[in-house]
Amino acid sequence: TGLPRRLRSTSLLWKGNTQDALALLKDDVLVADPGTRCHYSNLAFSLMAHVLADHAADGQYQRWISENILDRLGMEDTGFDITAPIRSQMAVGFYGSQQPAPLYDLGWYRPSGQMYSTAADLAKLAMVFLGTYHRRLLEPDTVKTMLTPLFKCSVEYFANKTGTPWEINEQLGYDVIRKDGDLDGYSATFSLIPKLRLSFIVLMAGPRPQGGDIVTQTYEYLIPAMETAFREADKSLVPPPNPIPYVGYYTYSNLTFYEIKVGIGGVLVMQQFGPHVEELIPEKYRTIKLHHLEDRVFQVVFDKEFPCVLHLGSASISLETQNGQLFNFYPFDRKGLSPGFDAPGLNTYNVVRVLRKPVFYS
Repeated sequence: TGLPRRLRSTSLLWKGNTQDALALLKDDVLVADPGTRCHYSNLAFSLMAHVLADHAADGQYQRWISENILDRLGMEDTGFDITAPIRSQMAVGFYGSQQPAPLYDLGWYRPSGQMYSTAADLAKLAMVFLGTYHRRLLEPDTVKTMLTPLFKCSVEYFANKTGTPWEINEQLGYDVIRKDGDLDGYSATFSLIPKLRLSFIVLMAGPRPQGGDIVTQTYEYLIPAMETAFREADKSLVPPPNPIPYVGYYTYSNLTFYEIKVGIGGVLVMQQFGPHVEELIPEKYRTIKLHHLEDRVFQVVFDKEFPCVLHLGSASISLETQNGQLFNFYPFDRKGLSPGFDAPGLNTYNVVRVLRKPVFYS
């Protein structure tokens, strides 16, 4: 938006209203042209919340959030108003000096940081974004839009990319989507790795510890552990309703050759063969299984754990990128056979069927 972090001449405790905020903004200067660089703004989030509330909730932002999000997700220990019963259950916040910190009412800036919650309640919200919660709140396309990075940041900014409303950094090959918040006496991080359906939430009484980011350090252990667990888990593969349309021999530009046949339980198995294959690719990596997803779409599954990169002389192949990719088989011909398939994720197209097994001469 280019809006400053806060309204000029105000603090987070400002008690004005939206009309007052707009009046102050008339004579203010943008930090940057909208969409030109990453810049965080408490003002932008607060203003957006109040304007949306005026149009959709009769000006009652907190009530709208409670009725449409918190109540529907069963987030019973999350809210805005710190009443006496709530205060009695809250952890006491501390400054770095070990002195207790008071609880402030942020007034008009409440949408940018007033809420209290628990790790258990925030886990419910995380499951919504990861698509694993039993109560549906957002449409899948909405979740996808919200989790998609929108802007790449310069090296001076504290995140690689930003989204709606996240900061995104890459770690061990994954996008870590997170939102951090700090108030006097408290600090918090809500983070997600959608590809792993993994979330890590930290609520702390006191400032963040020195000597490294606790979320980043934790993911250094969690990500490899999750990858290992997924690889070692028993894979339940689904066979196609009828394997006949897919069985046969295929080639990609007469450079690589494949045979698809029916394996145990009707699951399709694809094996690579051809000149020099035995010399280039170890035997256990020449055969993959095809997990049927829907219609004519299959997913590649390696049967064994594999190295991230398989070195072939001066070249290399990333087996990690092949595992989990999709094969889209073409519509069946008059004989009821698929004439070929594409693998868009591997940028491989027109893998076509051949009538019989090729014969190679040296």
